[in-house]
Amino acid sequence: MSSQDSSCLVFSNHAEAETAIQTLSKAGFDVKKLSLIGKGYHTEEHPVGFYTAGDKIRSWGGAGAFWGGIWGMLMAPAVFLLPGIGLVAMAGPLVATLVGGLEGAVVVGGVSALGAALTQVGVPKDQVVKYETALKVDQYVLVIHGTADELARARSMLGSAQTPATA
Repeated sequence: MSSQDSSCLVFSNHAEAETAIQTLSKAGFDVKKLSLIGKGYHTEEHPVGFYTAGDKIRSWGGAGAFWGGIWGMLMAPAVFLLPGIGLVAMAGPLVATLVGGLEGAVVVGGVSALGAALTQVGVPKDQVVKYETALKVDQYVLVIHGTADELARARSMLGSAQTPATA
C-alpha cells in the first residue's frame, strides 16, 4: 500500500477481535481498511464448515458463526491452509496481498506467505514472527490499514484496551 501504513493488534479470542471491529465500525472507521486473521477452530466439539452460496461465504459451527459475522462486515473473505500455521480464515485487504504473493511466488528470504503479505502492507519483518506466533496459538490478528492519521484515529477509538504494534 503506497502511502498507507498498517498497525496490528493481537486479541486472545474472537470475542475481543469482534468487539474491536464493531467499536471501529460504530465510530465511523471504514471497515474496508481492516483485515482479520485467525484460526479458532481447535476448541470446536462440532463440525465447522465454510461454503459459498452465490457471492457470499456461508458457515456453520461456533467459529463458523463468528467468521460468518465478520465476513458480513469485512471484504474479501477467504480460508487458507498455510504451512507452519495451519488452516487460517481471514478477511480484508490483506487477502488480496496474500493471494497476489502466492500467485506471483513472491515468498522470499525465509518469510512465509503470510509474512510476505504482512511486510508488503507495511508490517516490519522483525514483527512478523510475533503475529505468526499469535496465530499458531489461536489468537487473532487485526490489521488496520490506512494513513498515519487514520491509524492514530483507530487507536484512539479503541482506547487503551489494546496497545497496537505499529507497522
